[in-house]
Amino acid sequence: MEQEIITIVITGGPCAGKSTAMSHIQSYFSTLGYTVLFVPETATELITAGVAPWSCGSNADYQKCQMKLQLSKEAVYKEAAETMNSEKILIVCDRGIIDNKAYMTDKEFSDMLVSMKTNEIELRDHYDAVFHLVTAAKGAEEFYTTENNTARTETAEQASALDDKLIDAWTGHPHLRVIDNSTDFENKINRLISEISSFLGEPEPFEIERKFLIEYPDLELLGKLDNCRRVEIIQTYLNSDGNDEIRVRQRGENGHYIYVKTTKRFVTNMKRVEIEKRLSQDEYIKLLMDADTTRHPIRKDRYCITYDSQYFELDVYPFWNDKAIIEIELNDENAPIKFPDFIHIIKEVTHDSEYKNSYLARL
Repeated sequence: MEQEIITIVITGGPCAGKSTAMSHIQSYFSTLGYTVLFVPETATELITAGVAPWSCGSNADYQKCQMKLQLSKEAVYKEAAETMNSEKILIVCDRGIIDNKAYMTDKEFSDMLVSMKTNEIELRDHYDAVFHLVTAAKGAEEFYTTENNTARTETAEQASALDDKLIDAWTGHPHLRVIDNSTDFENKINRLISEISSFLGEPEPFEIERKFLIEYPDLELLGKLDNCRRVEIIQTYLNSDGNDEIRVRQRGENGHYIYVKTTKRFVTNMKRVEIEKRLSQDEYIKLLMDADTTRHPIRKDRYCITYDSQYFELDVYPFWNDKAIIEIELNDENAPIKFPDFIHIIKEVTHDSEYKNSYLARL
């Protein structure tokens, strides 16, 4: 039996619906054959036990304790999962370790990484996917309350600002989805379940993506945006048979990277079956020996942008200085897209093979 263990994060601002979401996740994915494990929220656990930012020596002292406990809990759940007689295990973290960044200054967070001998890429991207539920304080104000969690004291204004900080903190993750309050609460939860199902490939591992050619962006502007994060990507295509397209990718920044193998089979130009597997650095290097020599590696800077509850990926290539590509993954081929004002569309190229990375790798 080949065991598959997937770890996801459910995060969001105060009074976003996480507690209700957890019970729905348990019920729905158990029926699909998953063993569902929940890692409880560490902040609530500590604060209700008397360990809090105001009881520790400083906020940084508290955050360090919380991050250490979070990491140890996740390791224990992963170790336990590996002993289970189950093919599909879904570990659901009620908040992830990068949530802490929203409660710290940049210097506190940077100092924390140094003291813990780790880096942001390793902490952020070791989760397979992140799903952010927007606080009720943004778009459903009449339902905002802190009465259901004694560890929460934020006003609606504070909750809204914190929600933005949490989205910004997770921006840059390969699989971030934001679930807003554009529908009633029941449909908000249904949209979350749909997004998780799509990521897991249930019932089938389809990915729907739309791609647009845009004018070359203002990189200085992008670098100043809180809701934008630059990552470096090197993408190498491997030899393959039939209709499969196989690639390996190095993704990260500042010398810290994750490695992923992706197998794609196109159903239509917009819809495809996509299966991803996280690799170790050694596995990645070994697979590079099977590189398709008819195509060169693609190097690009990817700017991950969260905007209006959407997650865009803007790719800047070294061989273009007048244009770039922006893409977005969707659950519905007909879902509306709202682009940021600083993005200037030239044309949609979803169906144009000349703008696929596999084609550009042959140039």
